[in-house]
Amino acid sequence: MQENRNWPNHLRVQVAEQAVREGALINALRVEPDLGTPARGGLPGTIARRTAQGWRISGSKIYSTGSHGLTWFAVWARSDDDDPLVGSWLVHKDTPGITIIEDWDHLGMRATSSHEVRFDNVLVPLDHAVSVSPWSAPQSELDGSGLLWMAVLLSSVYDGIAQSARDWLVHWLERRTPSNLGAALSTLPRFQETIGQIDTLLFANRSLLQSAAQGHTPAQHAGQIKYLVTGNAIRAVELAIEASGNPGLSRSNPLQRHYRNVLCGRVHTPQNDAVLASVGKAAFAARSKDQ
Repeated sequence: MQENRNWPNHLRVQVAEQAVREGALINALRVEPDLGTPARGGLPGTIARRTAQGWRISGSKIYSTGSHGLTWFAVWARSDDDDPLVGSWLVHKDTPGITIIEDWDHLGMRATSSHEVRFDNVLVPLDHAVSVSPWSAPQSELDGSGLLWMAVLLSSVYDGIAQSARDWLVHWLERRTPSNLGAALSTLPRFQETIGQIDTLLFANRSLLQSAAQGHTPAQHAGQIKYLVTGNAIRAVELAIEASGNPGLSRSNPLQRHYRNVLCGRVHTPQNDAVLASVGKAAFAARSKDQ
């Protein structure tokens, strides 16, 4: 946000100061009931109509992570012009006309409060069209550096879930002493190998994330970071489930929650097929350029 020159300076300062002083949160509300994810293309159904008083925004957003806890919504919408402006409008949570429909009932990430948010003729000032561009000449809201950081931060969430699953399994294996064994499961080579597999997957994640965070990874690999880190995280938790058996799937233990949460990495944008298709397309494009 701070590097996006499209934002009016006073709004950048206001949002940043509230975040630091008051813990105010902002999130992008993009997915819609009819369109689905904008990552697959298409115009938003949410419309911002220009009036003498400001923009009047109407529409609905689903999977609005943090809904109740947000101070600011960055609402992905389009204007009602012939060549519509498309991008983000900044909306404060207390603006009249906003309704949160508490319909979030997901397998994983249940605490994210990702409810539907509806906007009914919500009025915001004209300068709150903070990051928009004409549909005929679209501009990405994130540059390469922004996409890379988004991949790092998003992937770190799922890596953290896998780390927690790993720690639970290690603790459980050290404490679990079957009567016919007379020793902890952690003494068995089978389980030592499993922990070795998990730790190696998480070591790969740590290496990828640290390299990107330190500026050693080119921005074009952002999608691959998300693909690899989330894939490793999912496999790590799967190994923990396999090793623990029924106790791992018991609701009284956190491992089943970690498993449900980490699976959400597969549907979090960018999704695997889009990442791999983009990488493959780039490979053929590079060959064509060299020929």
